[in-house]
Amino acid sequence: MYVKASPNRFFYFCTRKQQNSNFFKQFNMKKISVIALVGVGLLLASCDKGKTAESAATSQEQTVAESKGETLAVDTAASVVNWKAFHKGGMAPRWGTLTVKSGDISVDAGQVAAGNFIIDMNSIKVDPASVTEKDKKPADLEAHLKNPDFFDVAKNPTSDFKITSVTDLKDAPKDAVAGANKTVSGNLTLSGKTMNVTFPAKVDVTENSAAIQAKFTVNRADWGIKFGTSEADPAEWMISKDIEIAIDVKAKK
Repeated sequence: MYVKASPNRFFYFCTRKQQNSNFFKQFNMKKISVIALVGVGLLLASCDKGKTAESAATSQEQTVAESKGETLAVDTAASVVNWKAFHKGGMAPRWGTLTVKSGDISVDAGQVAAGNFIIDMNSIKVDPASVTEKDKKPADLEAHLKNPDFFDVAKNPTSDFKITSVTDLKDAPKDAVAGANKTVSGNLTLSGKTMNVTFPAKVDVTENSAAIQAKFTVNRADWGIKFGTSEADPAEWMISKDIEIAIDVKAKK
């Protein structure tokens, strides 16, 4: 004796099985999508964690502050510009130094009134400690930074910063240089293009000297340095547009 299954019951069974199959496929796809979104979130978070300095406010070139009072010459041996850049989603940071070639700071009534610093782009150095890959060499990275992909130093051997204003700083951002007491604005020229940047700084003036210390982040694409900034290519998108700049300029009589 046997029970004959009706066509309707057989159709119901097959349809239910197909629905279950589709459900699990959709569930797995959603699961994969969530994992992918989490991965992207972690990647973006790692990019943010790489930065240690606030982004400078950027605008068009402004009128340079007039020199007045006493002018002090920059002590190039005691001054330096440190830089830091990232790629691979904020990982594998590179850092190094640039030499201050010349400059001066004007002091009037005990306050910095103006200033001008010339940076030697041919002096760019990559700290060997930042190059951990066995197939990479600091000298090769320095050569790449000097070529037209980045700073094109053959065409633009120097960069410069010219102060446009110095004002009192009330509340220093958490990532500002220690002891920040002023807001400094100035025209920063990189690769032949000039933009005005504003950032918190520590400014000290004594009877015989003046010093400016600051750290801030700029977007190199604002200066037309766009190598590796295309979001259409995932490999290029992983190269950060941010450059952290830390200046330590000292001037004396």
